[in-house]
Amino acid sequence: MKNAALGLQHLLAMYAGAILVPLIVGDELGLTSEQLTYLVAIDILMCGVATILQVLQNRFFGIGLPVVLGCTFTAVGPMIAIGSGYGVTAIYGAILVSGLFVIAVSGIFGKLVKFFPPVVTGSVVTIIGITLIPVAINNMGGGQGASDFGSLANISLSFGTLLFIIILYRFAKGFMKSIAILIGLIVGTAAAGMIGLVDFQAVQEASYLHLPQPFYFGAPTFEWSAILTMILVAIVSLVESTGVYFALGDITERNIKSDDLANGYRAEGLAILLGGIFNAFPYTAFSQNVGLIQMTGVKKKSIILITGGMLVTLGFIPKIAALTTIIPTPVLGGAMIAMFGMVISQGIKMLGPVIMKSSENAMIVACSVGMGLGVTVVPELFANFPESIQILTSNGIVAGSVTAIVLNVLFHMLPYRKENKHIVLHEQKA
Repeated sequence: MKNAALGLQHLLAMYAGAILVPLIVGDELGLTSEQLTYLVAIDILMCGVATILQVLQNRFFGIGLPVVLGCTFTAVGPMIAIGSGYGVTAIYGAILVSGLFVIAVSGIFGKLVKFFPPVVTGSVVTIIGITLIPVAINNMGGGQGASDFGSLANISLSFGTLLFIIILYRFAKGFMKSIAILIGLIVGTAAAGMIGLVDFQAVQEASYLHLPQPFYFGAPTFEWSAILTMILVAIVSLVESTGVYFALGDITERNIKSDDLANGYRAEGLAILLGGIFNAFPYTAFSQNVGLIQMTGVKKKSIILITGGMLVTLGFIPKIAALTTIIPTPVLGGAMIAMFGMVISQGIKMLGPVIMKSSENAMIVACSVGMGLGVTVVPELFANFPESIQILTSNGIVAGSVTAIVLNVLFHMLPYRKENKHIVLHEQKA
């Protein structure tokens, strides 16, 4: 019973992050309540599968640490952009290829990390967070195109939810603080129910049991720009997961070796691949659960396996998934401001030390964030370019990411090689 309670704690700590991604993406792409219920259910189930794959260690995959996997918020903006531009099936084509990419590079990713230092990954995370804020603001008003957009009821619900989350985050401690977003969603939905803004029809229509269906939304389609975008998202997720692996290694007093990292990356790639097949999402290690392990001091893998089992069980029950779809759009918008704002603050946290370190880093951040935001706001800027070039310029996140990578090479890697060449020549003369 005690282990089950500890497993439930981990489930609650990651639940808001797990359900918000399908709710936000599905809502932006105009999915029906039935499709949205499936999306939430399969996502919860795949979070459990991905977690179990990572915890169970073998020769080929799994890092064997008490790590919980969930869908990454880094993918929200890109998936919305891909779905809006090319359709839902292009999202899953891109996820499939990115999963295969992660599996393919899992053994050598440690060597590729030098192309993605904090100045690059921090810029990418910041760009993604900034591009998500308009989605949150639209939802606070009731959703783009809503007949009651900006009504007093919608504004009151959205800001009331956000204020409740802020107050809870300020005064709550420990576990209650870690689930502030989840509690805020529940309280906001309850308040909306009191004024008749909650529709339970989706719950009534949902079945009690279902089986996962491969390619639920149709056969995947493949677009180069979408694939490149999701590969960049996968790389950022791997960098984030690496930090989580080392943090958990320190907590569990285990020395993490290159083979362990490769197994962890491979498990993550397999989870992403399965997400593409069953129309779920890309997955990454959740840092909030690391905080919970630090707080409770319980480091056993068996607890995380229980959490994974709970997630898989919940994923087979659409009735429970449908409960999340009744959350009114303004309530989601209020919570999204906090969630997406945290994405931005995480990016800023990563960038703070590196900007102070050198003016070159400041220039990398300035140009990449500026380019990312600019292309997002004015996407027609490069409309006259050849299609091969537009692969890199049609999406603000891709444009900003490529800018950061190229400038990092220009400022930090080429001078390093030149210095080495100079040293070699000097030694040869000597």
